[in-house]
Amino acid sequence: MATSKRIKFSVWIILCILIYLQGPAQKLSLPDAISIALKNSLDIQVLKNNVQVSQINNHIGMAGGLPVITGTVSDNEQVTGVNQKLNTGTVIKRSGAVGNTLNSGVSAGILLYNGTRVTTTRKRLEELQQQSQEYLNSEIQDLVAAVTTAYFDVIRQESYMVTINRSIEASQKRLEIVKAQQNVGMANNADLFQSQIDLNALIQAKQSQQLSIDQSKTTLLQLLTIRPDSLVEITDTIIVDQTVVLGDILNNLRNNADIIAADQQVRINEFISKETSALRYPTLRATTSYSYNRSQISAGNLLLNQTNGLYGGLNLSIPIYNGSIYKRQKKIADINTKNAALSKEMLIRDYTANAVKTYQAYSNGLQQIDAQQKNVELAGKLLDLVLMRFQLRQATILEVEQAQQSFENASYTLTNLRFATKASEIELKRLANQIRF
Repeated sequence: MATSKRIKFSVWIILCILIYLQGPAQKLSLPDAISIALKNSLDIQVLKNNVQVSQINNHIGMAGGLPVITGTVSDNEQVTGVNQKLNTGTVIKRSGAVGNTLNSGVSAGILLYNGTRVTTTRKRLEELQQQSQEYLNSEIQDLVAAVTTAYFDVIRQESYMVTINRSIEASQKRLEIVKAQQNVGMANNADLFQSQIDLNALIQAKQSQQLSIDQSKTTLLQLLTIRPDSLVEITDTIIVDQTVVLGDILNNLRNNADIIAADQQVRINEFISKETSALRYPTLRATTSYSYNRSQISAGNLLLNQTNGLYGGLNLSIPIYNGSIYKRQKKIADINTKNAALSKEMLIRDYTANAVKTYQAYSNGLQQIDAQQKNVELAGKLLDLVLMRFQLRQATILEVEQAQQSFENASYTLTNLRFATKASEIELKRLANQIRF
């Protein structure tokens, strides 16, 4: 027995040390949670990098509209054998003749015309940059909505705990009444045992609910990209915005970043189709170059040959026939454009349906919250009344259990209604791109 007590005491000391090392829980507000999430999100960092890449790509040079200048230099040493017989009768014969060949030059070319492909490509790159920004905006809206929902889920779980604590107080009072009545011979062991069993069940429910609170906090901390074992304290209530109007949500659906990005994808595919069509047009380039060439050998008829000069010209390339590849590529690009337009319409359809269904849940929740709040107040008063009557032996233990169960069910229902309605509000604002942070 003494060993068991020492073990329990040691475990208690270790737990105290761990709690001390972790430090006190930090209070976390919703604006702070959103700020931390936006700062630490790895997904947002990736999308920001993608935006930066698209900004770099959006340049006239990437579209092929700037001159291309190339410099070349080559210097070759050689050892050769020379055996020449000239028409003058002179014979030149030598082995191991050393020679050197130097070639260098600078060339430049610029595209003058290729069926407006350069300008079309530049427009496509600009659309890609804007689309990458919309993908970033979409991720920000999704993250803020997820953090807000997880934040209020912690409040929901803690509200469950408040209900359980209130019910535990009632069970403890019931047990005290039964013990007092038993001391004067007015209660039996059955009532005592049942009261103790009900109290123990609530204590176990409280322990299970604490696990739910801890896990919901861990989910929130994961979204914040901070240590999942961090201690945070949330003291807040679920307040639903009752001013959301379905017409405003539907009118603002086209401001949703996903729908904007889908619309941009249609334009991107249209530009790809124009670029493909431009492949069938002639290509005109202007070129110029300066070259310096020098060849020298120690034996032979030509001991030194040196040239240099400036050159310029036009290069016209006309596609005549390539197996109808360009024509087929154009048809494929047109089909991809139609598919992108269909995808956008399907996205609008799905988001519209989601908005209507979510608003129905939101509206229904608003209608029930006030009535359920009154039910909770009545259930609390009923529980107090039944406990008072039970103490006066005017109510049975079964009536106390029923009143207690009614209070728990009413409180749980109110908490769930508030959370579900708040979650619907968050989703509606996300769809309409109206989440503020």
